[in-house]
Amino acid sequence: MKNKNVKIIPKFNSEDDERKFWATHDATDYFDMNREAKMDLSKLKPTTEAISLRLPAFLLARIKQLANKKDVPYQSLMKVYLNERVERELRA
Repeated sequence: MKNKNVKIIPKFNSEDDERKFWATHDATDYFDMNREAKMDLSKLKPTTEAISLRLPAFLLARIKQLANKKDVPYQSLMKVYLNERVERELRA
């Protein structure tokens, strides 16, 4: 295998500049395609699925009130609470 010199990727002032750069340059000049890259994918968002969940109106109102106090979307708060409870149940 040929070991070519890899070029340095320049710093870009904007996403538009970066887009223009990659539209006119070959990525294989800037990355060693023969070397494995180590990547941390742990922060990727897991895929989600929409569901329909019927809640008593008073419960939804209380969840929204808590979410408002914490300044987070109520659906996000519900996901956190559900996840915490599932994890606790699985550890028991």
